[in-house]
Amino acid sequence: MTSRHRVKLTNPQTAIDWNFTPEYYERSRKILDEALAKVPIYQRWKSLDPGPAADVDSRFAAMPALTKKDIREHFPEGLLPRKLDLNQAIARKEVSLVDSSGTTNDKITNIWNQRWWDASEISSWKLNAYMSQCATGDHKEAILVNPKNVGIKSDLVDLTLEQRCLSRFLYLNEKTDFSYWTLAHMRRMIEELGRYQPVVLEANPSYLARLCRYAISNKVTVFQPGIIVFTYEYPTFFHYRQIRQVFPHVPTISSYGTTETGYVFMECEKGRLHQNSDYCRVDFQPFKREHGGPFLGRILVTPLGNPWSYILRFDTGDIVHVEESGKCECGREGGLILSSVNGRAVNLTLTSKGRLVTLRDLDDALSVLEGIEQYQLVQTDTGVYDLRLVSQRPDKEALEKGVIFTLKKLYGHDAVISLIYTPEIDPEISGKYLISKALFSIELQKYLENS
Repeated sequence: MTSRHRVKLTNPQTAIDWNFTPEYYERSRKILDEALAKVPIYQRWKSLDPGPAADVDSRFAAMPALTKKDIREHFPEGLLPRKLDLNQAIARKEVSLVDSSGTTNDKITNIWNQRWWDASEISSWKLNAYMSQCATGDHKEAILVNPKNVGIKSDLVDLTLEQRCLSRFLYLNEKTDFSYWTLAHMRRMIEELGRYQPVVLEANPSYLARLCRYAISNKVTVFQPGIIVFTYEYPTFFHYRQIRQVFPHVPTISSYGTTETGYVFMECEKGRLHQNSDYCRVDFQPFKREHGGPFLGRILVTPLGNPWSYILRFDTGDIVHVEESGKCECGREGGLILSSVNGRAVNLTLTSKGRLVTLRDLDDALSVLEGIEQYQLVQTDTGVYDLRLVSQRPDKEALEKGVIFTLKKLYGHDAVISLIYTPEIDPEISGKYLISKALFSIELQKYLENS
C-alpha cells in the first residue's frame, strides 16, 4: 500500500490537513523544475522560486497565476520545452489543436492529447461509487449539450441519429440555440434516449432542464439512465428541481474540469467534490474573511502527467468552498475536498456595500421562491441589479414582492432591483448560460487573502 503523509494546505488560514502521496509531491516538483528550466514562458518566474531546499507547496505558492491571456500571447512555442516538435506530433496524430469554448476574448487554443484526456476522465470515475459501477470505458453515453462545446453543429438541417453517433456516444442535440428547439426536436431527443438506452447521460444542466420542462408539461415518460453527469455549467437549484421531477431515482453528479487541465474534481455519492489528484495539482487561494474566506476562494490547476501540457497554476476561473472538516463521509482521501463549487469568477457580483456575492449565494437565496424556471441576474452598477425571469406563475405581483425582498436581503436594503420577465434567456456566445454577472470589472486579486 502506498504510504501517505498528512500535509497542511498552503494557506495557513484554513488549518486543514490533507492526505497526499509522496508521488504527488514528486510529480509536482518535477513539472515545476522542468518548466522553470526548459519552458520559455516561465523564464520570468525563475527569480521568484525559493529554490529546491524549500518545500514544494511553498515553491508553487511563490509562483503567479497563469491566465488565458498568457496562453494566448505565448502559444504554442512559449509553453513547450524546446525539445518537443509540435508539428511532428500533429503529423503523427499524437496531438491536435483545439479551441476552448468561450467568448471571443476568453477563447484560447490548446494542444489536445486525447490519450491523456481519456486517462484523466477514467481516473475521475473512481471518485464516485455510482460512476465507477456504471462506467466501463465501453458503456453507452448520451450527451445533451450545446454543440459549440462538443458535438456536431447543424442549426438549419436536422441530423439523423447515425450522423450524431460517434463511437459509443450519441449527441442528442445539434442546435446551438433553444430557438431552434421545436416540439418535434424535443420529442425526437426523448425518443432517441429510449432507443439508445445510455448508461450515462452527460448534460448541460440548462439543456436537460429545458427538455424536462417539456416532458413535465406534456406528461411524457423518459428513459432512465444509470447516472446523470452535469458538465459545462453550474446546475442551479431550479435545474435540479425540474430534472428530479423527470429522473426521480437517477443519481445526479457534477464533474468539474477544463479543456486546459482535464478532469479536476468529481462529486462523490455523498455530495462532496474530490480532487482527481493523480492527474492534477490544485492550489487553493482563499478570499479575505470579509468576502467569505478562509474556506471560500479560487483554485489554480496544474495538469500532471501530460507531456504536452506545461501549464503551471492555471487560473480556471472557478470559485470553490473547501470542506472545513477536511473529510468526507465517503471515506476517500488523497486530495482536496470541496463542499461546493460556488460558480465562476465571471459570475461574481457585489453587494451595495462591496462584499462579494457568488453564484451559489444568489442561487441559495432565490431557491426559497416558487415558480421560477430560469433566471439571470445582471449587476449594472454599484447597488443596481436587473433580474431576468422566465416564469409561468400567474400571480406575478406576489412573485415580484418575493424576489425583491429576497434580493434586498442578499445585496442590501438600499439595492435597486429591476425585475424583467422574458420568455427565454439566451446563452452566451460560448453556448453556455451565464446565470449572474456584473457589467463592470471585478478585480479578483484584491479580494484574495495576502494580496
